[in-house]
Amino acid sequence: MAAKLKKGDKVVVIAGRDKGKRGEITRVVPAEGRAFVQGVNLVKRHTRPSAQGAGGIETKEAPIQLSNLMIEDPKDGAPSRVGFKIQDGKKMRFAKKSGEMIDG
Repeated sequence: MAAKLKKGDKVVVIAGRDKGKRGEITRVVPAEGRAFVQGVNLVKRHTRPSAQGAGGIETKEAPIQLSNLMIEDPKDGAPSRVGFKIQDGKKMRFAKKSGEMIDG
């Protein structure tokens, strides 16, 4: 099945601790059904000092379930479902809320 959410997409979190937050997908892990979203699902990692770094508390993004994300409608920025249309022999994604094309 084609990917409904891809790297670079603007998304809205619809469930969980960060509900309502918006961000851009930086990485997708299709095998696990998860994605990394910029500024969402931040966790603190305590690192031990080593030869490479001083250590300390580092804040970074953790993966979030794809089912908790919806694409931002290109027209008004509201969360929208994703549909597919064949256009010029290519499978294109579109936002079901407004009908706007997401790809290109």
